[in-house]
Amino acid sequence: MSTFSIFLVLITIVCFLLIVVIMVQNPKGGGLSSTLGGSTQMGGVQKTTDFLDKSTWTLATILIALILLSSLSFTGTLSDTDSKIIEKTETAAPVQNAPANPAK
Repeated sequence: MSTFSIFLVLITIVCFLLIVVIMVQNPKGGGLSSTLGGSTQMGGVQKTTDFLDKSTWTLATILIALILLSSLSFTGTLSDTDSKIIEKTETAAPVQNAPANPAK
């Protein structure tokens, strides 16, 4: 398994986790924080909003770092030597320029 494939799997996992964390949040202040925000509800979870906010930023930062690192490990299938455009320009006949000072 190549390095790029490993990064691709990690990026997919982080994207899925980021989607889950964002979907749990409610844009109007409800969501999981209002359900579990009571002082004695569900084991005393009090700072669910802070946790969701920090986890969103953390996952987004990890995602950006993985994308940048994967771009460094990307080798691609075609290199510059395999380019069809370069082959065409190299095989084309060179253009001969007219002399700058024609003899009179």
